Amino acid sequence: MVSLNPHKGRLLVAEPSILNDQSFNRSIIFITKNDTDEGTIGFIVNKPTNFVLSDLLPDIDCDFKVYTGGPVSSENLYFIHKIPHLIPNSIEVSKGIYWAGDFEMIVSLLNEKKINQDDIRFFLGYSGWEENQLKDELDIDSWVVVENNYANILNMDASEAWKKQLIEFGGKYQIWANAPKNPSLN
Repeated sequence: MVSLNPHKGRLLVAEPSILNDQSFNRSIIFITKNDTDEGTIGFIVNKPTNFVLSDLLPDIDCDFKVYTGGPVSSENLYFIHKIPHLIPNSIEVSKGIYWAGDFEMIVSLLNEKKINQDDIRFFLGYSGWEENQLKDELDIDSWVVVENNYANILNMDASEAWKKQLIEFGGKYQIWANAPKNPSLN
């Protein structure tokens, strides 16, 4: 498998070899920032939590799922979206997907039902790597970097995404795609 460089907008797909890593096991991470001096930031896009937004913020009347973004700052809420015309101060990542923006505006828009679930995804925490840390992990084959080929990553099928990605890789990856989440239970 040929891995691409980890540019923002691309995806990190966890190699089966990191099955024992509870944070990143079977993860797909959307890279929102990659800077050789400052490191890399991204969000796990395929691991929903048991929370909806109103569980975490009772002032928001919204039942959108909240995802595990990663192990860093897991007590903080982050978001990516595709509605920069509604959310000031958004940062474009790629292909019409934006990161961050005016959270007070989001609260208002959610309470007024002016944002739908396919427009935004919320995360507890983020995934982050210091300078050269991700490069080191790529060198030991912990990740495969691929283009984001989802028409809208915000409405991807989280439950099957990692498996489908491995099947697409082919070869040895197809065996791992069907392996149980906990191989010791097999």
